[in-house]
Amino acid sequence: MTATAVRPTGPAPSGQPGEPGRTVRMPFAKAITAGLRAALAGDENVLLMGEDIGALGGVFRVTEGLQAEFGENRVVDTPLAESGIVGTAIGLAMRGYRPVLEIQFDGFIFPAYDQITTQLAKIHFRTAGRIDLPVVIRVPFGGGIGAVEHHSESPEVLFAHTAGLRVVSPATPQDAFTMIQEAVASPDPVLFLEPKGRYWEKGDVDLDAPVGVGAAARTLDHAAVARQGSDVTVVAYGPTVHTALEAAKTAAEEGTSIEVVDLRSVSPIDVPTVVASVRKTGRCVVVHEAPTFHGPGAEIAARVTEECFYALEAPVLRVGGYHAPYPVAKLEHHYLPSVDRVLDAVDRVLAH
Repeated sequence: MTATAVRPTGPAPSGQPGEPGRTVRMPFAKAITAGLRAALAGDENVLLMGEDIGALGGVFRVTEGLQAEFGENRVVDTPLAESGIVGTAIGLAMRGYRPVLEIQFDGFIFPAYDQITTQLAKIHFRTAGRIDLPVVIRVPFGGGIGAVEHHSESPEVLFAHTAGLRVVSPATPQDAFTMIQEAVASPDPVLFLEPKGRYWEKGDVDLDAPVGVGAAARTLDHAAVARQGSDVTVVAYGPTVHTALEAAKTAAEEGTSIEVVDLRSVSPIDVPTVVASVRKTGRCVVVHEAPTFHGPGAEIAARVTEECFYALEAPVLRVGGYHAPYPVAKLEHHYLPSVDRVLDAVDRVLAH
């Protein structure tokens, strides 16, 4: 893993569904809802906070029904004040609670940036490990919904650069269900980035899957090989994992074998899993919606170059957003990484 001030995740809260082998097909957003419900049921110190998350259920209805089920003291509607929400959560965490916050949209997180990066991320270090701050900040992020300005940002690198924060993003409903519970169980503050453009995509969710414990469970630290391949490694996370898998499917029809690595965690990075894949394929493309300029792909490319220099057959390429403000809705399809842009990068690394 990369060097960063975070620690291994602990076991998830108890109280998981008890009927063995229950698999339900559900949208990504409802998988998060199910994970939050399990976390609330398993630990009375877990509480949810955010703007309009109670009776309304949030803008994307991720918390729908939870206030009616657990009460207004466990699912709390807050004022429109992101800095106040995070500051209050820090105090609650110091008193033994495990707050889970919702920031309505990615572009609204910046009023809380100071609280997150100068307080939340640093108090554990500042107190020589005496104080844990198990705070989860849920952030719908990325594009693909045709939204107005400040509603389609990808600010993950700003927080990944800050030691003391975990920055994670699930790509499937199953991971959404398990990873939100692992985030709640973590002793570290976690920025939980939810690809809002994928909220309505459905997938199978095993409601009894291991969560953060046992050999069968993947913890927040670990990447996953989403598709095996032999010619090129494509590394992605969150919303672009689906794009990478679609590109791999198309490439296979043309005789090219792409291995897709779902990073899952932007900080820390599971470098060994990425390196093992690149040493096998000899080529690497990194895909994310955030701008490539100083983006997470730059760190991954540097790590791969350091660790795989003698195995690489071509330079590591990046596919991402442009170094420009996120465009208006009519132009976002030009900005976001597409299957064609990923395949173009694959063709370029194969040409070496």
